[in-house]
Amino acid sequence: MGDSSFYLIGFVILVVILIACIAVLIRNYMKLIARNDALMESVDNLCRLNDKLRMDRHDYLNHLQIIYGLMELEEYDEMNSYLRKVYKELLKTGKAVKTSKPAINALLAAKMAEAEAQGIEFQVDVKSDLKKLAIEDWELCKVLSNLIDNAMKALEDSTGEEKKLRVQITETPERYIFSVDDNGPKIPEDIRDNIFKRGFSTKKGEGHGMGLAIVSEILSKNSGDIELSSDDEETVFTVSFGKGE
Repeated sequence: MGDSSFYLIGFVILVVILIACIAVLIRNYMKLIARNDALMESVDNLCRLNDKLRMDRHDYLNHLQIIYGLMELEEYDEMNSYLRKVYKELLKTGKAVKTSKPAINALLAAKMAEAEAQGIEFQVDVKSDLKKLAIEDWELCKVLSNLIDNAMKALEDSTGEEKKLRVQITETPERYIFSVDDNGPKIPEDIRDNIFKRGFSTKKGEGHGMGLAIVSEILSKNSGDIELSSDDEETVFTVSFGKGE
C-alpha cells in the first residue's frame, strides 16, 4: 500500500472525526437553546408573579380601607361578602407560592391566570417544599407546563358546564409526586400507548403532538416515572422523581 493510500485513509478518518465533533457540537448547541428558552420563560413567569404580588400588596391596602369604611357604616353583611371575595382572590396566589422553588411558584401562578382567562377553575394543592428536588428546576417547569397545557387543551373539547384543572404536589420519603388532572373527555384506551410519541396528536395543526413527547424525554433523562388514568370523570397524569441528597 503506497503513501497515497495512507494519506487517503488518514484523510477519511479525519473527516469522520470532524463530522462526529460537529454533530456533538450541534446537539449540545440545541440543548443550550432549549435550556435558554426554558430559563427565559421562567424569568418571564417570575416577573409576572412579582408584578402580581406587588399589585396584591397595593390592593391589600385599598381593601383594608374599604372594609374599614363598611365597618364604620355598620354594613356588616356587605363587609362579610366583600371579605369573602378578597380572601378567595388572595388565596389563589398564596396557594401557588408554597414551594422553595421560585420558578415553580411562578409557573403555577402564570398557568392559574391563563386557565382562569379561559374559564377554567384552576386548583393548586402543594404539600411539599421540593427542597431535595434532584431534577433541574427548568426541566420540571417544562414537565408541568406541558402537562397543564395538555389538560387545558383537553378541556377545550369538554361539553360540561364546569371545566376543572387541578395540580397536586406531594412527596414520600423517597420521591416527589406531581399530578395534573382535569375533568375533560376520557382518553381512549387504544391511543394511550401512543400519546407520548413525538408527533402523535388527536388534534391537527402545528405544535400539537410535542408536549407529552417532551415530558417523556425529560422523564427518561431524569429517571422519572409517569402514570396515566382516564375515565368518564377525570384524566390524571402522575409523574414522580427521586429525591436528591
